Amino acid sequence: MSKYIKFFLVGIFFGIVLVKSEAVSWYRIFEMFKFQSFHMYGIIGTAITTGILLLLISKKMSIKTTEGRLIRVPKKDRGFKRYIIGGSIFGLGWALSGACPGPMYILLGTGAFSIIIVIAAAIFGTYMYGVLKDKLPH
Repeated sequence: MSKYIKFFLVGIFFGIVLVKSEAVSWYRIFEMFKFQSFHMYGIIGTAITTGILLLLISKKMSIKTTEGRLIRVPKKDRGFKRYIIGGSIFGLGWALSGACPGPMYILLGTGAFSIIIVIAAAIFGTYMYGVLKDKLPH
């Protein structure tokens, strides 16, 4: 149990950063989808840049995962079309609900209890994907 405390603490820190940077603000997300503000694009761009740099550093320094395996990004050999469709569905859900999956729980922690409806819908959608995944084109 104690080995998971570090993940719990990182999650709390991440939640605080997202709240303080207003990344979980419905109004900021609304501005982003209407192309009225650079705020969210700056946060997303910083996250992508940080991720790329950390992956490059971990590859160069042979940093290992908590399970002792080398960190690597697998090659993707599937078509581009599925990323466009999946990203569009994800973006539509994000635009309609005002939250992507991680911040949904952060919003619940801030007292925005109406997000429970969105969390329930996300859990139901995940369950339905599990039921239908063998019938869907991948």
